Amino acid sequence: MDIPENFLHKNGRHRKHPVSLDMKTSNCNNVQGFEEQEKVNLLQDPDNEILHSVPRSCKGLKGELGNISLLLFLYVLQGIPLGLAGSIPLILQSKNVSYTDQAFFSFVFWPFSLKLLWAPLVDAIYFKKFGRRKSWLVPTQYLLGLFMLYLSFKVDSLLEGNEQKGPDIVVLTAVFFIFEFLAATQDIAVDGWALTMLSRENVGYASTCNSVGQTAGYFLGNVLFLALESADFCNKYLRFEPEAKGIVTLSDFLFFWGIVFLITTTLVALVKKETCKLSKSKEETQGVMETYKLLFSIVKMPTVLTFCLLLLTAKIGFSAADAVTGLKLVEEGVPKEQLALLAVPMVPLQILLPLIISKYTAGPRPLDIFYKAFPFRLLMGLEFALLVWWTPNVKQEGGFPAYYYLVVLLSYAIHQVAVYSMYVAIMAFHAKVSDPVIGGTYMTLLNTVTNLGGNWPSTLALWLVDPLTVKECIGAEGQSCGSSEEIALCTKLGGSCLTTLDGYYVESGICIIIGFVWWFWLGKKMRHLQEEKQSAWQCRITK
Repeated sequence: MDIPENFLHKNGRHRKHPVSLDMKTSNCNNVQGFEEQEKVNLLQDPDNEILHSVPRSCKGLKGELGNISLLLFLYVLQGIPLGLAGSIPLILQSKNVSYTDQAFFSFVFWPFSLKLLWAPLVDAIYFKKFGRRKSWLVPTQYLLGLFMLYLSFKVDSLLEGNEQKGPDIVVLTAVFFIFEFLAATQDIAVDGWALTMLSRENVGYASTCNSVGQTAGYFLGNVLFLALESADFCNKYLRFEPEAKGIVTLSDFLFFWGIVFLITTTLVALVKKETCKLSKSKEETQGVMETYKLLFSIVKMPTVLTFCLLLLTAKIGFSAADAVTGLKLVEEGVPKEQLALLAVPMVPLQILLPLIISKYTAGPRPLDIFYKAFPFRLLMGLEFALLVWWTPNVKQEGGFPAYYYLVVLLSYAIHQVAVYSMYVAIMAFHAKVSDPVIGGTYMTLLNTVTNLGGNWPSTLALWLVDPLTVKECIGAEGQSCGSSEEIALCTKLGGSCLTTLDGYYVESGICIIIGFVWWFWLGKKMRHLQEEKQSAWQCRITK
């Protein structure tokens, strides 16, 4: 609802799943394959003298609490920009911006879905004396801190704009796009550092730090911020005497975290050394061009190309429900902070669902779960449309009754079951088909395509709401409401624009129809990909 699927997965960033490596199962003959296998052999060999050269402090959980704490904190910092970017559309919606503007701003969420394009650069280019990961982490986090300080002085004017234009969407989008690009780059560096910062016994805690840290950071930057920024919420729950503003403003929040970024980054640069790592020859990767050639060779395989095309089109049917529903509820008067707080009781469900669903996707046909959950998620789009239609009918002078929020929460919970069923199934299939020798690159490519397959339909869905909406100017003859200028003229002449056909409902119906067509036609084709032999997914590359 308020936080669609791409937000729940860190704005299109799916969590990583480990893939076991086995040289015997692949026909891929390339430099990176041998380097990755050597790393695995190194970690698996208890008598390897390089491994035993790692300081004792790196062995045992107690000896690495400092490293685990640092990783957790770095992922929390990473979640702050994600949460802030996720809160801006709700703030914009409360200022009555157009859905075309919302669509334009949605490009902010694309960097995490496209980071594969520059990830090889982060892996290959660095200053050896300063540290392979710190070479990118430190300047990136400094820039993030400086961006926050800059925004703390500019964001109010960008959001308020002027009476004629409203919020400056173009500048807001440009600034937050760079903001998220830096966060995605920081993510690449931290993910890579996690593999060498922790010893082999504790490297599994990296994914835990990732999940917990990013979720906590997103919560701070989105849910907590929206609650403390809301005057109504603060006056109702946190104050004895009401005031016109919340306890925290967006400028204050940005300034505080900008200072935190600068201080902590300085400490990391000066104090933390890149120790507990593999030997120099084992840590370095192949060249940048070789990595891009490897990615291209994977995409060219017929089965992979077919699968990627299916991934890019699978979420069209969900785009209206995921991208527009939450904004429509805000437009109908539901407080944005209340919608954000509904994500809190969903946390236990989001933790338990993958554990439960994974029991059914662990077999040879994980996409069967994806196929079965697909129509239920489409029908939830219809339920969301009915919920938006029902919302103004239950609105009261003091807000909305408790049973309304209970209905929203229940709808959101059912939606999450369908979302996570599809998510866990598709991740399990990624792990099943990825060529073991280049599992990391393979998985990252498939995850990137999956994320992109959710981003572009969401942007398109937001952009189409306004063109599909029909409005009439009542009270001023001869006037229309087809554009913002015409709406302003209608109002100036004493009329008012009334919506006779909401584009959201039109779009919801179109998306559901497209979704069912995809399910009947292409969904079966995706299921049949499970019947392909493993050799159809293995790359064959010559030096």
